[in-house]
Amino acid sequence: MSEGRLLQVTVAGGVASLVLDSPANRNALSRALRGQLREALDAALADDAVRVVVLDHTGRVFCSGMDLSEAAGAGAGDQGVRELPDLLEALWTAPKPVVATVRGPARAGGVGLAAACDVVVAASSATFGMSEVRLGLVPAVISAVVLPRMQPPVAHRLMLTGEVFDAATAAAGGLVDLVAPDDEVDAAVDGQVLALAAGSPWALAETKRLLRAGGLRGSFDDLLELSARAFAGEDGQEGIAAFRERRPARWVPTL
Repeated sequence: MSEGRLLQVTVAGGVASLVLDSPANRNALSRALRGQLREALDAALADDAVRVVVLDHTGRVFCSGMDLSEAAGAGAGDQGVRELPDLLEALWTAPKPVVATVRGPARAGGVGLAAACDVVVAASSATFGMSEVRLGLVPAVISAVVLPRMQPPVAHRLMLTGEVFDAATAAAGGLVDLVAPDDEVDAAVDGQVLALAAGSPWALAETKRLLRAGGLRGSFDDLLELSARAFAGEDGQEGIAAFRERRPARWVPTL
């Protein structure tokens, strides 16, 4: 693959859209695409004007996983696979909410890419597959983000069989949050973006940190302290005032 631009990036109305644009290789996670996606994600997270990040794609396929042409004949330290955990962790721990838009097939690392996002919206025709075992590989890296999402027995079976499953199965198993008819995916994504942007940036970041840490893995004292800081903080006081005055809070963008 050419090392040209493989990612479309737009920022408008508080939303950063990161669009995988490498349809010639089914949006495979080549070294170039991984680098461009991480760079764009870092920029979006650093931009105070960005409230929500949307991960989308051109072409029929969402993401076919790692670019196996780069891994052929490479040693364990030369495949570039070591960069994938950093990318998934950046999505998983991002202080801003990330919405994945899956309009077509997602395979292997592509499943991991979607699973690392906060909200996954899939077209009803989209399919998924963790096909690593059929290639003599192990879904090791993606398991870090897939297993917290999916019901364990469902993930167990699908990782072992490597079979392709539809969007309804993905939703029932916890991998996908919303399934929409193919021609209503954009509307479903827009609805989630509006809902997410209604939260305060500080509260969203703290809530995401809490969720990723596992809730009661912290003590009640820690949770009480966080709740008290929220009530007394600038955003908490603004949110309470906005509620009482029946107006939008100052952080709600015009999308």
